[in-house]
Amino acid sequence: MKKDSIHEVALKKLFNIDEELNFFDIGACEGLSSARYSSMFPKASVYAFEPVPKNFKLVVENQKKNSLKKFYPFQLGLSSKKGKATFYVSSGRPENKNKPADNSSDFGNKSSSLYKPGKTKEVHPWLKFKKTITIETETLDSFCINESLATIDFIHMDVQGAELMVLQGAQNMLPKIKSIWLEVERIALYEKQALKKDIEVFLDKNGFICIINKVNYIAGDQFWVRETYFNSLHKDVKKQLITIKKKTHLKSNLSTLFGALKYGVKKIIK
Repeated sequence: MKKDSIHEVALKKLFNIDEELNFFDIGACEGLSSARYSSMFPKASVYAFEPVPKNFKLVVENQKKNSLKKFYPFQLGLSSKKGKATFYVSSGRPENKNKPADNSSDFGNKSSSLYKPGKTKEVHPWLKFKKTITIETETLDSFCINESLATIDFIHMDVQGAELMVLQGAQNMLPKIKSIWLEVERIALYEKQALKKDIEVFLDKNGFICIINKVNYIAGDQFWVRETYFNSLHKDVKKQLITIKKKTHLKSNLSTLFGALKYGVKKIIK
């Protein structure tokens, strides 16, 4: 059995596994995380968003393979506005790599974005962006109205530099979102993308606190919880989450420092 990741540990402290929750997997790729959350929280409704046709097909296949009943896949890209957009599709495989560690079917299908590649190819030279497609986009606000969803308990967001764009399309829903796990970058892996500091300012301004920080000198993940919800938790749960916060923030700071010294991050930034 797969060991819980650090944010999954936090999720199990935030929510009861028997609750009827609303989980969003935005940038679901092959749907592996969606299936994982459905398994962890069997009464949760999981909404998976993946705009790339080939990946979306794998999402549906994973749904059928795991017999997921409260799993709802949508071939959409979430953004700051509804309409159509150019999407930069990634591909490629590192040398001497046969299978991804997460048992998915590919390496290169995980880096597609609404933004044109920037320093991505410098950090990962094996990545290719050979084509663009036109995708349908929707906002979180509009989607939740259409689906009659009043709250979102958890968002898993992996949208390759478009995180702030997605959040800007959720101005009405933001006060009704309890937690967010997302990827952020310190450097522009994609042209014109929002960076780590931009995401942090936005979420802090909108009433979230960062519980988990796993960002190194280039990129990484953060877990944010609405402060009012955090304050409503039992004191023992809050204490455990604060312990997680201290450990991950310390490791992130050390990783950033030593990584920059070892690999010369300035060569990438300039």
